[in-house]
Amino acid sequence: MTWSAVLLVTAVVWAVSVIRSVRLRALVYSLPLPMTLALVATDHRVAGAQVLGVLGLNLFFVTVAVAHQRLRWPILLADVAGIVAYVALSAGLLAVEIPFEAALAGTLVLWLAALLWLRRRAGRSAGPRAEVVVVGQTRPDGLPVLLKLVVIFVGAILTALLGAVLRGMVLTFPYSGVLVAVEARRQLAEFSRHFARNSLALVGFLTAYHYLQDVSSALALGSGWVAFAVVAAALHLPMRRRRVARAASGPPRALRPAAEPPAQPGRS
Repeated sequence: MTWSAVLLVTAVVWAVSVIRSVRLRALVYSLPLPMTLALVATDHRVAGAQVLGVLGLNLFFVTVAVAHQRLRWPILLADVAGIVAYVALSAGLLAVEIPFEAALAGTLVLWLAALLWLRRRAGRSAGPRAEVVVVGQTRPDGLPVLLKLVVIFVGAILTALLGAVLRGMVLTFPYSGVLVAVEARRQLAEFSRHFARNSLALVGFLTAYHYLQDVSSALALGSGWVAFAVVAAALHLPMRRRRVARAASGPPRALRPAAEPPAQPGRS
């Protein structure tokens, strides 16, 4: 990859590092900036393997979250495990030719199944853990600003060198994800849930690009970004309406203060 790719990865990770909202972090990370740069800088085409590569992005974060939070591995070692999982999936996808429509249908089915499972799991774990996440969001990592920027830049170079050996799967390699996982290590489970939802917008980007890549690369990229924006809006607007409705309805009934009993006549 080029120096522009390294600078882009650095910029994405830096943006994620200064955002406190996990939901917004996941949205910024899901922007198809690295995909766009890879498509412009290389002659790779979008086919079935690349659509399934979006699942590889989710597999990366799930692997890192399990290794770091469940198995208590150091975050850098968990990152390595996530890269190994992605590379193993990529090797399998590159070994066979997958029709695009079959890959798209399989990706949509797996995305829906994963989203339903994550929603049920989040519902069971809601409660005391939510307070822990809020505390973790405001905890600083203690690194000086310039040192953090140097670390991110060096990590971006190493990640770009690794991604360059993946041939067509370089389009969905988690360039900034390797470093974003370090930045979001205290909220990896929640970050993974939000990114899993946003990844459908990446599928929209790749689908639009695939069907127009033989017409014009510029038209394909423009259509891909439009598809990403439309899908992302469809995913997030209903969530925003629900949050506004809950805020307007006030606290749950159990948390509202009990009404004072009416005064009894004749008593002072």
